[in-house]
Amino acid sequence: MTQPLFSRRALLASTLALAACDGRPAASQVVEGPIRPLRDVASFPVGVAAMTDHFRDPQWTELASAHFSQLTPEWEMKMEYILGPGGRLRFAAPDAIADFADQHGMSLFGHALIWYSQGRAYFEGLDETRFAAEHDRYIREVMGRYRGRVTGWDVVNEAVAEDGNGLRDCHWSARFGQDGYIRRAFEVAAEADPDAVLFINDYNLEHNPRKGSTFLRMVERLLGQGAPIGGLGTQSHIDYDIEPGRTTAFINEMAQFGLPIHVSELDMSMGRSRTDLTRIERRRELQTERVREVAEAFMALPERQRFAFTVWGLRDRDSVLRRGDWDDGRDEPLLFDWLGRPKPMLKALEQAFAA
Repeated sequence: MTQPLFSRRALLASTLALAACDGRPAASQVVEGPIRPLRDVASFPVGVAAMTDHFRDPQWTELASAHFSQLTPEWEMKMEYILGPGGRLRFAAPDAIADFADQHGMSLFGHALIWYSQGRAYFEGLDETRFAAEHDRYIREVMGRYRGRVTGWDVVNEAVAEDGNGLRDCHWSARFGQDGYIRRAFEVAAEADPDAVLFINDYNLEHNPRKGSTFLRMVERLLGQGAPIGGLGTQSHIDYDIEPGRTTAFINEMAQFGLPIHVSELDMSMGRSRTDLTRIERRRELQTERVREVAEAFMALPERQRFAFTVWGLRDRDSVLRRGDWDDGRDEPLLFDWLGRPKPMLKALEQAFAA
């Protein structure tokens, strides 16, 4: 395994030293004192989303290898990256992420195989027979390449309609049916890698009770049809002002199936509403409380159901919420601030995971 440039203890000390010599934000935003690496206090994988550009950033590499024991490719293992013209597959970036994980003693989680928003341009031009063959080939070849290196896969991502009223219509459901395309993807995936844990993953399940209920009914129905679903993923892109207890209630409902659960893409937005007049200090307090709630609800699961706990980015500047149209210039959704300094959310996770 490649040795890090600094020891974990030295890295954490240098991060705190940076806070002392740089422009410091409000005291509530930067944690004073030591924080144990999350990977050392958790009894399950603690993951972070990664892109290959991050590997050229020494601070990102050091923080990620110090605190996290699993990587999820943020974009470069999705069909949008892998599937090229004429059905050709490219693997340069996901190979690099898999190699980085190996070199730093991390496991790798595969994200994502079948997603309603990707693959349309290529697949819609195929006749029925070729469509089915190419769908199955894609899953088999991608999973086969990483068999033995990936612990689990998001086989189907975001199948539930945005408003929670049923399932999405997409190019996959148009050919195989709304339940049919999900069932087929899981059946092919189970053959391609019988050892990987196969997840169905979605978002806004905590915020939108209708969507959460539709997701759970879908899982129950598909399991009844024999679909080899092996785990449930809740992305947990959550806003700081979500009602207390709602996240806990949904995770408890997910647990009813006895399947492994993955908090798969956690971030905690500070909110982008211009009518929200809550003081920034209070927003940060509530943000930390809600992250603590997610972690404590996860820890309350039976040990066998705690698959992994993943955050969707490392520092605030790495967040998808700080890119393009998403960016309002103010959001602080991740565990480390723009300069890589630890925030109270990180301490909340350390405390919850060590309990």
